Amino acid sequence: MTTYAVTGATGQLGRIVVEELLSRGVPASDLVAIVRTPSKAADLAERGVQVREGDYDRPETLPAALAGVDRLLLVSGSEPGGRVAQHTAVIDAAKAAGVERIAYTGILKAGNTSNPLAGEHEATEEALRASGIPVTILRNGWYIENYTQQLGQYLERGEIVGATAGGKVSAAARADFAVAAAAALLTDDGAEVVHELGGSAFDFDELAATISDVTGTKVAYRDLSVPEFEVELQQVGLDAGTAGFVAGIDAAIAAGDLETDSDDLAGLLGRPATPLADVVRSAHA
Repeated sequence: MTTYAVTGATGQLGRIVVEELLSRGVPASDLVAIVRTPSKAADLAERGVQVREGDYDRPETLPAALAGVDRLLLVSGSEPGGRVAQHTAVIDAAKAAGVERIAYTGILKAGNTSNPLAGEHEATEEALRASGIPVTILRNGWYIENYTQQLGQYLERGEIVGATAGGKVSAAARADFAVAAAAALLTDDGAEVVHELGGSAFDFDELAATISDVTGTKVAYRDLSVPEFEVELQQVGLDAGTAGFVAGIDAAIAAGDLETDSDDLAGLLGRPATPLADVVRSAHA
């Protein structure tokens, strides 16, 4: 039997992947949930899933976590600036453990994007290739939840402010990316498979209109230049460095770096991605 493992298995993405693998018939005994805090996965352990401690920042925990694993989903770390070292530690341990395939949740258009988040994902892809382990690279677009988690703020202010200059994002629901990751982990073969993953593209006028329609509260999009947006962000409390980073993401959107015409996500899902309005409606419920 094949043993599957998911890192960050109690996180927002990893938890859904574990549930999806179980729903697709992977026996709980053949599934390893790798977590920093095993007590947070007690419910999975009760269902027969192998819960193992594995901390990206404590490489000594990784060999035992990966022992006997055949296929691994490496969920990207959540701390910008530390990801390359964290991911490399997992990759090195996976190679030593004899893992046969790694799937990695990267970023859309890695290697050909101005997105300020892309560098660490590009470096991770390089480390994966250098390892010699067959790899599936899941280049995820933005989560729609990046915006719906700000829904209360949008509704209170009556506007979304940005510097996207009409650029679009091929965002999708987090659950869609998780289901796609599970599908790829179960089915992909070959030395390297790259999936560019995104849902139906929308611009920020469309995002505002959808929020208005779903909630019944008028929300508009106000577009600024990148320098103007940086100033606006600092005025609401961000430090200069963080403001520049956030504005840089909007500049990448304006350049088209978070839009894709790839249908890889729908292909892995076996259906269209969840519509924007449905995700907004769920967040507003």
